[in-house]
Amino acid sequence: MSIASRAAVVDRKDALFVIRPVVVEEPRADEVLVRMVATGICATDAHVQHQLMPAPLPAILGHEGAGVVERIGSTVTHVEPGDHVVLSYHSCGHCKSCASAHAAYCDRVWDANFAGARLDGTSGVRGEDGESLHAHFFGQSSFSTYALAHARNTIKVARDVPLDILGPLGCGFQTGAGAVLKALDVGVGASIAVFGVGAVGLAAIMAARVADAMTIVAVDVNPDRLALALELGATDVVDAREVADVAAAIRAIAPRGVEYVLDTSGRKENLDAGVGALAPMGHFGFVAFNDHSGAVLDASRLTLGQSLTGIIQGDAVSTLMIPEMIDLYRAGRFPFDRLISFYDFQDINQAFEDAGSGRVIKAVLRFPVS
Repeated sequence: MSIASRAAVVDRKDALFVIRPVVVEEPRADEVLVRMVATGICATDAHVQHQLMPAPLPAILGHEGAGVVERIGSTVTHVEPGDHVVLSYHSCGHCKSCASAHAAYCDRVWDANFAGARLDGTSGVRGEDGESLHAHFFGQSSFSTYALAHARNTIKVARDVPLDILGPLGCGFQTGAGAVLKALDVGVGASIAVFGVGAVGLAAIMAARVADAMTIVAVDVNPDRLALALELGATDVVDAREVADVAAAIRAIAPRGVEYVLDTSGRKENLDAGVGALAPMGHFGFVAFNDHSGAVLDASRLTLGQSLTGIIQGDAVSTLMIPEMIDLYRAGRFPFDRLISFYDFQDINQAFEDAGSGRVIKAVLRFPVS
């Protein structure tokens, strides 16, 4: 039996989101129908809206969902109706990357997350009048009052933490924290510079503090965010507007260079500055460089054993990482709720505008109580 839902649909490049009725199918054997409580807004959603990432339109986007299980498919055993869940990225579950606990680098990562359909090419969502819609974005399309997720990207969470703050753990906060704790594996006493202290970067700052890094340098152009970075764990800040040479400013703090650099900004100048700040055998991880970044590096600059690594979703296993972040939140060590600003679902376009302009760090949409 299908279910009536209301979804924010973007019809064409640069169009605003329009909330309209849609119909969601009954979950298949390996799927989970989730009543959405809240969902975060991520830069990736905006990139698709503006077609900087060429996912097909018209589409229902959204990939930081949190909600309550409404129905489950016949083979789903790890959740049941009424459970609180966070939705994360999707994967095929069968390739070598998935089998080796690196599902973020799934051989079918594009099909699973950006193709606008299930992996078999079908869609479980249509317009009220039967029109075809691209959905299953990151295996969820959470800009909808009901989302059809897969068993693999539905993570059960405890009920003692407010569900409306948990959605960003499925992507943005997982990406930042996972990059530090998993992909780069920053250790006790290490030094790290984080370029860009938006939602992902601030999650990385908090994770570096969790890892007991000794030197944590936040780099940005926003003084308010740099001040918040200091409150959340940074030991030092560099305002890139105020210095002529960012790499030199970092080396003034860590004379031999930093052992780790994480860029969350996607700005090409930060590739140059970050590599310039690396210590011998240092590791540079990035999460946001894309075809439009223009970020190009002379490989000879890495001859002292340095490495440059692309990172997706923090290389995190969501079923483990999301509960870990919640445990850290309970212990007061990962206060991600300080980054969140709430909006009603109907105000989705205002939320996108505020997030894009930098007025808020992490916009979260809350759905009306049914």
